[in-house]
Amino acid sequence: MTFRNQNISFLKGSEFLKKLKGLFADVIESVSGTEQDFTEGKLSRAIILLSIPAVLEMIMESVFVVVDIYFVSKLGANAVATVGITESMITIVYAISIGLATATTSMVSRRMGERNPDAASKVAFQAILTGIAVSLIIGITGALNAQRLLGLMGASDTIVTKMAGYTTIMLAGNIVIMLLFIINAIFRSAGDAAIAMRVLWVGNIINIILDPCLIFGLGPFPHLGVAGAAVATNMGRGIAVMYQLYLLFFGKKRIQLSFNNLGIDFKLIGKLLKLSFGSIGQNLIGTTSWIALVRIISVFGSEVVAGYTIAIRIVSFILLPSWGISNAAATLVGQNLGAKRPDRAEKSVIITGLANMILLGTIGTVLVIIPSPFIKIFIHDPGVIKAGVECLRIVSMGFIAYGFGMVLVNSFNGAGDTSTPLKINIFAFWCIEIPLAWLLAMKSGMNEEGVFVAIVIAESIMTFTAWIVFRRGKWKLKVV
Repeated sequence: MTFRNQNISFLKGSEFLKKLKGLFADVIESVSGTEQDFTEGKLSRAIILLSIPAVLEMIMESVFVVVDIYFVSKLGANAVATVGITESMITIVYAISIGLATATTSMVSRRMGERNPDAASKVAFQAILTGIAVSLIIGITGALNAQRLLGLMGASDTIVTKMAGYTTIMLAGNIVIMLLFIINAIFRSAGDAAIAMRVLWVGNIINIILDPCLIFGLGPFPHLGVAGAAVATNMGRGIAVMYQLYLLFFGKKRIQLSFNNLGIDFKLIGKLLKLSFGSIGQNLIGTTSWIALVRIISVFGSEVVAGYTIAIRIVSFILLPSWGISNAAATLVGQNLGAKRPDRAEKSVIITGLANMILLGTIGTVLVIIPSPFIKIFIHDPGVIKAGVECLRIVSMGFIAYGFGMVLVNSFNGAGDTSTPLKINIFAFWCIEIPLAWLLAMKSGMNEEGVFVAIVIAESIMTFTAWIVFRRGKWKLKVV
């Protein structure tokens, strides 16, 4: 009997080692690049192969977000507030970039699922052209009106007169943000998630190295102050975009551009814009809500804005890897719908959503219990720390709901149903978050705490609404 038990234990141990070895092999394959067909085979393996590079990609973006604000925080509360207020404006660029990237993901992943890489390449080039045109309009307009925009956002006179250079450079260089998002969406939706990961790592490593050099004037570098952070960001991202273009034309990956793709197809651009409209709209809804929240918070002073900015940067550090997971879900949805496998697409969303919810819920619990050490990493101003701790603790309470919600929303986008998330965002952010934040902050006496509570309530309502719509299944019938 003892011998039999020992034999069973040995077999179980061998089975565990075999599974562990297989998991390690999958991790290596996902990071180095894979030729896996994501419309066939084990779904859990497909999720791992797509999610790991996407998560690592977003982790590096998270590291950059935190490191950037760490160096800027050494310049004081006004510098941090400048970054925070500018970021609230730059989120419009992110919203449009994500919208175009979402449309690109939906169309490219469908064409790849249909086994039509030539059509996918054609979509990719038209998406790049569209991004360039839009970014030029934003860059010229924004750079010429940087000081005026800061004033409208409630920035102090010191920020408007002495630190507007940061805002000017960031708005003028928005083209690198636009192309970075769109081209990485092309790689991910084709199944080359490892390429997208490497591109972002290259850009952000360069950015992190240049940040202190240009902010503080280390060695031969000029002392640019907060404007140095903007120069470093644009240089790092610009090099990353050049790397992307090289890979698209000469990388010999799943999707590759050739000179045959270089013509302008207005019909295809129109289809991209039409599809991206819902996604751009939903992101602009979230962005305008973000701007409105910053405007409400600015009433309570630069220290509160700085604390809020640092806390939200930490939240971004946590959420970006989760967005990587949800991007993997969007690719699986698009490719499997293209391959006429809607049930597999639905199952991939549920599995990915639950994993993301558990991950964010666990991290959120830690931040609720001990938020102050994370804020104190960046700044020692008591007023800023107080506001940052309060924001981080309250917002983290909504992580468990939001973890599932972001996957649900991205699943609609991956299917090409961008109008549904748009309606959900209008309801959650415009009808709930902004009015509730104003009432709680300005009328109930909760001050900035009211804004933080409104964020959690709105995002929880968004997740619940998205789940109801997801279960109806109309997204499976969308044609793109």
